[in-house]
Amino acid sequence: MARMQATKDLFLRSMSAIYLFAFASLYVQIPGLYGDNGILPAKVVLKPDGRPPEKRFQGRPSLMWLLPGLGLDAQEGMDLICILGCLLAVIGLTSRRMRDSVLFALLWFLYLSVYEVGQTFLWFQWDILLLEAGFLTILVAPLHLRKWRPPQASQHDTITLWLVRWLLFRLMFASGVVKLTSRCPTWWGLTALDWHYESQCIPTPLAWYAHQLPQWFQKLSVAAVYLIECFTPFLFFVPIRNLRLFSWFSQILLQVLIVLTGNYNFFNLLTVTLCIPLLDDQFLGKNKPAIKSDSFAARVGRGLAKLVSFTVYAGLAYSTVRLFNLRINAENYSVESEIAFTDEDFFNGLRDIMPYTIWLGKISLGAEVLMALWRSISQEQGILAKVWSSCQCFVFTSVAIYMFTISLVPHCMVDQTASANLSPEVRQLHHNVQSFNLVHSYGLFRRMTGVGGRPEVVVEGSNDLNKGWKAYEFLYKPGNVSVSPPFVAPHQPRLDWQMWFAALGSYERTPWFINFAYRLLEGKPEVLDLIASNPFPEKPPKFIRANLYTYRYTSFRSGSPSWWKRKLEREYMPAISKETKGLKEHLQRNGIIQESSRKKAKSKTQEPQDNTLKNLLAHARSFFGVLTGPTLIFSLFLPAVVISIAI
Repeated sequence: MARMQATKDLFLRSMSAIYLFAFASLYVQIPGLYGDNGILPAKVVLKPDGRPPEKRFQGRPSLMWLLPGLGLDAQEGMDLICILGCLLAVIGLTSRRMRDSVLFALLWFLYLSVYEVGQTFLWFQWDILLLEAGFLTILVAPLHLRKWRPPQASQHDTITLWLVRWLLFRLMFASGVVKLTSRCPTWWGLTALDWHYESQCIPTPLAWYAHQLPQWFQKLSVAAVYLIECFTPFLFFVPIRNLRLFSWFSQILLQVLIVLTGNYNFFNLLTVTLCIPLLDDQFLGKNKPAIKSDSFAARVGRGLAKLVSFTVYAGLAYSTVRLFNLRINAENYSVESEIAFTDEDFFNGLRDIMPYTIWLGKISLGAEVLMALWRSISQEQGILAKVWSSCQCFVFTSVAIYMFTISLVPHCMVDQTASANLSPEVRQLHHNVQSFNLVHSYGLFRRMTGVGGRPEVVVEGSNDLNKGWKAYEFLYKPGNVSVSPPFVAPHQPRLDWQMWFAALGSYERTPWFINFAYRLLEGKPEVLDLIASNPFPEKPPKFIRANLYTYRYTSFRSGSPSWWKRKLEREYMPAISKETKGLKEHLQRNGIIQESSRKKAKSKTQEPQDNTLKNLLAHARSFFGVLTGPTLIFSLFLPAVVISIAI
């Protein structure tokens, strides 16, 4: 593989940006989500349970256990962690010399700390993906202690960057496979995109236009998704450069299209970052192409590479046509498609191919290790340099083998046979580090929701059960049918996202939703800051209820000025008040309110204490906390980019 120094640095800089997006986005939402008056107070997770601190840390490794020693409550602790995360991420963005393993270890542990107390609002696949990618970034980054010198390339860099490619392979391959293992009729019928654009969590304005495309194009697009997610990931590991670049272009194309039509916070940008190790310094313009040898062996090698590349491209084209029965309909100027294999064919094929994916990883990693050792011996100057570089390769090879081994547990979850064939020793290795979230299984869009229209919960308040109901409008999720869908990424409005999940189930199985309704009855400003408008600005309503609607996009032909049309389906949650039977018990059980005797005891034993750190956090919250998520993110990101370019 060509030189990777600039590629590695671009990866590290991009990971710094992703951390900045994640921490800044979460910071503005902490009071409403996790504060004492929030929907899921973090103090509930941190309350004493009789275990010593080291035992609690083993179960939930988090700095939050230590922050009460600084005189901080749970919200202030999360504020401090997010502020530190933003500062470190900005440093990583602006200073190459500071982009080292220590900085990324701190970033990783800070995000793990808030993840462990984040509860349902932080249990998304992109959060666990950031933790796994973040841990690999610690290995990729140099242990650069001599800050007065610029960091140097190491021969083992290709080994650690290989781990990033392996994570990308697992992510994309699983995302493609689970669409078929779920037996979802829309994925098997290639009709998923007929519903996806209007049923996704927070669509963009372009999603409305994409929804209007003809069905034959939507079905062809689903076939293209299968090609990009299931087939091209195998090209991540081939030694032929143009095939790797082809796989990179295909992945970037998919991610760009998703960004244009859906608000998936920092997830797509993180996936693009994981694609960077598919590149090299020559592609980035940081290294001149090597002078081609004119020897007979070199010419034969180039000829074989071209032959293999042509065979792969032809095989991909042929397989796509056969597997999806592609045919041109000249009368309608369209391309018709359908899946041309049965579910039995698919599951048999998946069972057969899974062992090859593991062997692909073994062989590819082994080749990277051998090449790194060869470079250590042949390119380093002096005996000590050769020995030191070789020792580093052995150390990082051991770490890479360990990470690859424990990753096989989540990787094989897509197939029962492959999972059953894993040895108990491999499972035990994975179990030993499970609490640190080092590896995970993935599978995006397993089943298509919202077939026939997206379910949407509309929350309303009133002072009279029989009249005067007014809707609470959210910042980003659909509500008012005349309001355009927003562009909000890389910010993730976590309440809006969970409202989408709530609509797929019932309020009885969504405890946080009842907490949310109670906070509206209280009129808590921290929670009201998470939504767009408060229809009861002077005094909170006496009653809160929720109805379930079906939302559908309007069409070009309708000529409607609205983006949506909606239909009332049923009552989602009956009207409740503070006196509703069973509400108090639910709130006490979830730590939202405490028994009066416990409150009195707490007020007598704990006096509020101010300190400098608390005051600084309060000033930061009063200044930055009033900004919207996108505003705060770009207020930090754009100056950091300008500074990094200037220096």
